[in-house]
Amino acid sequence: MSVFKNFKEQWLQPFVYLGKNRLSLIGGAITTACAFVLVGFWMVDVLGHGGSSNPYIGLILFLFLPAFFLIGLILIPIGIFFQRRKLLAKGALPSIYPEINLNEPVFRHALNFVIIATFVNFVIAGVASYRGVAYMDTPGFCGTACHVPMQPQWAAYPHSPHSNVECTECHIGSGAKNFIHAKMAGTRQLYAVAFNTFPRPIVATLSELNPASETCEQCHAPARFIGDRLLVKTTFGEDEKNSATKTMLSLHVGGVDSLSRISGIHGAHLSNIEFVATDATNQTIIAVDATGPDGKKVEYLSSDWKGPVKGIRRTMDCMDCHNQAAHAHKTAEAALDESMATGAPDPSLPFVHKQGLALIQGKYISQTEAAAKIKTGLEDFYRSQYPAIWSSQHGKIEQAATTLTAIYATNVSPEMKVAWGTYPNNIGHTDSPGCFRCHDGNHTSKDAKTINNDCAACHNLLAVDEANPKLLSELSPQ
Repeated sequence: MSVFKNFKEQWLQPFVYLGKNRLSLIGGAITTACAFVLVGFWMVDVLGHGGSSNPYIGLILFLFLPAFFLIGLILIPIGIFFQRRKLLAKGALPSIYPEINLNEPVFRHALNFVIIATFVNFVIAGVASYRGVAYMDTPGFCGTACHVPMQPQWAAYPHSPHSNVECTECHIGSGAKNFIHAKMAGTRQLYAVAFNTFPRPIVATLSELNPASETCEQCHAPARFIGDRLLVKTTFGEDEKNSATKTMLSLHVGGVDSLSRISGIHGAHLSNIEFVATDATNQTIIAVDATGPDGKKVEYLSSDWKGPVKGIRRTMDCMDCHNQAAHAHKTAEAALDESMATGAPDPSLPFVHKQGLALIQGKYISQTEAAAKIKTGLEDFYRSQYPAIWSSQHGKIEQAATTLTAIYATNVSPEMKVAWGTYPNNIGHTDSPGCFRCHDGNHTSKDAKTINNDCAACHNLLAVDEANPKLLSELSPQ
């Protein structure tokens, strides 16, 4: 009983007496209101009817409401502090605070409520903090809620092979160290977003990302023997019939086979390779140091580089080639060809490839303007040049316009100064230098050895721009 008596006299009675001030009462009201709203939202969310998939509702639910909840809790002791100082200045602070009579049912019930509410508040604060942090790690938050500059990456993300992988799996990784580093970097990025000082376009340098061993290789095994893979690429002409041709490649992906033999593209890059680039995106590589299986290091220098070997030195890993694994931005030609190969826009529409390509490559000040002008441009073409098709196949034309708009929105963002080709793809060498950054025939060692640039080392051409490749018909008669 003496312990409770001391607690009552030294803490409870002053708290009740001094807590009757405007600031503390406002804090209590804010905390209580936020608590009820938060619990209500969480119950709805658990039942599967929540709107947390909406990034702005998510901001309110997981960030703003918990913040106001904590602000309300903080206001209570602040109000008590100022009330005590005010009474002390007036000489009105009692030496003995008014007695609290626990025998009074009303006060006893109120005390029970305060104790329970305090416990509930701690639980709510903990859950709110956890859910707030968890929400900040979701793709929806990264792409739309707060990371507005990442709109181009968010637009491409759903169309990538990694659309089911959360952003944080690659951009943060696991472990407390990576988490703390990411949140500290996020504070700097939040400042840039708030004051509109972020660069346009956003260029993610590989040096800022975790090594592939901590991200990619948690799911992928680059040494696993893959062997050869068949690649069929369909392209469409700019003639009236949108003539389709196919190119077939046998890609020597390779790896390490059951007999520990190294082969193919992956096998050749499994050894320790370092390179020096003159730019942050590693597009201009001036020197390559390759360590062979025997442990011998060979340095290859670009004959196009005449100055000292200075720049960004990096140990090569998966992302130096697979640099757009999660949000690939294609060239206009590649994006349109891939889409038409699936039937949208419909290749039966005359000149749809030529007109579509011209429209998506147009200069627009915003995606909104692009959507309007692409649609009206395609409609005007068929209305004026092919009135019969405009009348009979209006639905196909509307679908084509919608598809072209989507292709543009996925790959181009005038607001972020992202145009066709802004983000080079290092896989292959048709749309950007890619492989030829090193395998260009110009990187030579002191003993006159050159990095292999034989096409057959990586792939065999089985058919080139053929309308009906015989091999393809044999492999897939239908």
